[in-house]
Amino acid sequence: METVTMPTPLGFAKISGNSEGIQSVCIMEEGEATAEIPTILLEVVQQLSEYFEGNRTEFQLKLNPKGTEFQQKVWNALLQIPFGKSISYQQLSLQLGDPKAIRAVASANGKNPLWIIIPCHRVIGSNGTLTGYAGGLWRKKWLLTHEQGESQQSLF
Repeated sequence: METVTMPTPLGFAKISGNSEGIQSVCIMEEGEATAEIPTILLEVVQQLSEYFEGNRTEFQLKLNPKGTEFQQKVWNALLQIPFGKSISYQQLSLQLGDPKAIRAVASANGKNPLWIIIPCHRVIGSNGTLTGYAGGLWRKKWLLTHEQGESQQSLF
């Protein structure tokens, strides 16, 4: 497993992956940029840089997040949320076929190991509020604003 740390406007992103794909991207308050980026992680560093520069709206990377079958199902659904859009936990539960699974969906969303790449920040409360985010609500707000500007659109 190769690892790299890169600065972002929101802190330092720690990225791990290998030839099977990117396994994790997490945000840290402090860190130090990796001087030499492993070849296997060059593309993810480039694409994340482009995202933060405002020049990328979707990622084209080989992903390999580790999780339960249900978590994988939720994460795959998150990948379908378009850039600049948002969806409620309730709507996501409905899309997954179980309107009563809101808490389980929220839990799987919170365990997303691929910060930004699997866009869990695009999931909001039914009333449009920014609810829980592992990286802090200020980061969630920043990401949504970055993707859509001041007028966030929703899918519902």
